[in-house]
Amino acid sequence: MVERWPALFTERQVFAEFNRIASKNLEGDFFEAQDQYAPRFIELFKTKKGTVGRKLRELIQHISCKTPDVTVLHSVVLKDIPILLCDESSEFYKTCSDTTRDEALECITVGVLTVVSEDSPHEGQSSVELQPVSTAIILEGGIVMDHIKNLPQAVCLLFGLTYVLHLDYPKCMSNTLHFIQTVMLGLGKKKTPIKTVNSEEQSFGLEQ
Repeated sequence: MVERWPALFTERQVFAEFNRIASKNLEGDFFEAQDQYAPRFIELFKTKKGTVGRKLRELIQHISCKTPDVTVLHSVVLKDIPILLCDESSEFYKTCSDTTRDEALECITVGVLTVVSEDSPHEGQSSVELQPVSTAIILEGGIVMDHIKNLPQAVCLLFGLTYVLHLDYPKCMSNTLHFIQTVMLGLGKKKTPIKTVNSEEQSFGLEQ
């Protein structure tokens, strides 16, 4: 893929191309939406019961109430939304050590790969406070961008690449990526999946 569009795979170019196609500031709008909706997201996550509620709370516990880290907050929200929308984010968010990177790449077609030092403890999907060696974006089974500064930035860029290249959303994260597209960014060109935009807005309490 990189060979086909070698000039596209830089942060600056992804944002420029997205702006050209969608007339939106992807980076600014993406993080502004997270900041705007995060309090309601967290309150909603806390109300859920059963297995879903347990999974949501495992991630929420990483947020410090007194001095919340913005990157951790954004990471928690981005990892909790798929749980609530019944996506299989374990196929999209992967964490591995620097000695098992090649093996991890064999298990991911589209997603974000967080690589940590072999000496660093990591708990897979539920870890949001890791200090990664690198964070990479995977498309079509290969690394297209690497050394992204953090997971939220990687998700933002991956969404942008998927949109500008007119790629289908991976089935494992289809509901979440459609939610980002239609609710958080206000873009409605792609076909809405099983959950309608209205039901997503209502479920998160985001009606305008």
